Amino acid sequence: LELPFEDETFDVVCCQFGVMFFPDRIAGFREARRVLRPGGRFVFSSWDHIDHNIFARVVTDVAAEFFPDDPPRFLARTPHGYHDTGSIAEELAKAGFRNIDITTRPAVSTAPVASDPAYAYCKGTPLRNEIEARDSALLDEITDRAAHEIAAEFGPGPVSAKIQAHIAQAEV
Repeated sequence: LELPFEDETFDVVCCQFGVMFFPDRIAGFREARRVLRPGGRFVFSSWDHIDHNIFARVVTDVAAEFFPDDPPRFLARTPHGYHDTGSIAEELAKAGFRNIDITTRPAVSTAPVASDPAYAYCKGTPLRNEIEARDSALLDEITDRAAHEIAAEFGPGPVSAKIQAHIAQAEV
């Protein structure tokens, strides 16, 4: 939210899968705009809704089964929580950008074995902290169950599933 650069320094500011973590996105967008020269472009990617990112959804659903009264929602809330293209465009406009274009890009996520995405999401993201805060003894069991569910749906490996993101571009 405070870039260490002079005003109008760059032609392009690019942020790959980071805007979802900004505590104040409009302020972050204004800061990107501040360091862009006239005619400069701000380009960023943001994950689409978790329902379009299958491995993340499966892991989130499995974790919720273990804690139905207080499901860990990190993946849905944060990396996949900034997915509404109308809101994204509105916030870019509020920050002073124009010629806003948002493209949705589907792709395929692959892993050698079903346990890789389960391990990555359960133990390699802040979802781990949410699981451990509820019951740290269940982390391995949830990870194993997520791997089992991914294997049940996509085979033991290699596995492939839909993944989808938005690419936003806007001009000063």
